[in-house]
Amino acid sequence: MRRIPIIAVAATAVALLLGGCASTASPGASPTGSTGASNASGGGVAPKDAPSPADADVLTGELSVSAAASLKGAFDEAIGQFEKLFPGVHVTVTYDGSSTLATQIDGGARVDVFASADEANMARVTGAGLASDPTVFARNTLVVVTPKANPAGIKTLADLAKPGVKVVLCAPEVPCGAASRKLLSAQGVALTPVSQEQNVTAVLTKVRSDEADAGLVYKTDAAAAADVRSFTPSGADRVVNAYPIVALKDAPNPEAAMTFVSFITGEQGQGILASFGFDGP
Repeated sequence: MRRIPIIAVAATAVALLLGGCASTASPGASPTGSTGASNASGGGVAPKDAPSPADADVLTGELSVSAAASLKGAFDEAIGQFEKLFPGVHVTVTYDGSSTLATQIDGGARVDVFASADEANMARVTGAGLASDPTVFARNTLVVVTPKANPAGIKTLADLAKPGVKVVLCAPEVPCGAASRKLLSAQGVALTPVSQEQNVTAVLTKVRSDEADAGLVYKTDAAAAADVRSFTPSGADRVVNAYPIVALKDAPNPEAAMTFVSFITGEQGQGILASFGFDGP
C-alpha cells in the first residue's frame, strides 16, 4: 500500500517533465503517448508519462538496466539525462545480445528494466512470468556494412554470396541474426558466414578491423561508425526489428524502473533515440 503514492507522484512528475523538456528534445522527434506505444506493442500497457526534477527526491537507489547492444549510444545519453533529473538514482547498465540478456534474466539476474532488440526475446521473459505488458519504444532496420575501402566491391546484398567474400553475421538466436537470415532468405541469397557473433557490436568490430569483407548490422550502428561504409539492401524495409522495454515484476527498485521506462517511452527519451537514428514505435 505504501508504493502506490510513490508511483503516483512519479507519474505526475513525468507529465510535468514532458511539458518542461519539449524544447530540448532532438529535432524531428515524434512525441509518443501511452496510447500509441500500447498499440505499437500489440496491446501492451504503456507506463504513465515521465519524470520531473521538482520531485527528484522521490526516487533513490540503484537501478539496473539490461539493454540490447545496439542501444548503447542512445541509452548512454538517455541514462545521463535521467540521472541529472534524478540525482538520487544511480543507473548501471549491461549491454549485450538480447538473447544473452534474456537468458540471464530467466536465470535469476537481479534486473530492474529489460530493453530488447526484438519481441521474440522479450517474449521469453514475459512467457516465464517475469514481466508483463512490454512497450515497443523504437524500431531499427538492417544495412550492409563494409570496410571504408570496400576491397570486395560489395554493392548489393547478392554480392555477399560471391566466392571468396567473407561475411560475418549475428548468431541466429540474436535479433540482428534472426533478421539477417530472414532478409537473406527473402532475397534468395544463400551464404555461409565466416563467423556468427553474439551481438551486433561484435559484427561491426570484425568489419572495422578488416576481418570480414561485409556484415549485416542495424543502421544506427553503421551511422555511429565513421570508418565503415554502408547501404540499405533491397527488402530491408520489410525486415524491421521492434524494440520493446519493460520493468521486471521483481525489480529491486520498482518505482525507479517504472519511471525509467516512462522516460524512454516519453518525449525526451524518444527525442534522444531519434537523434541516434532509431525510428519511432
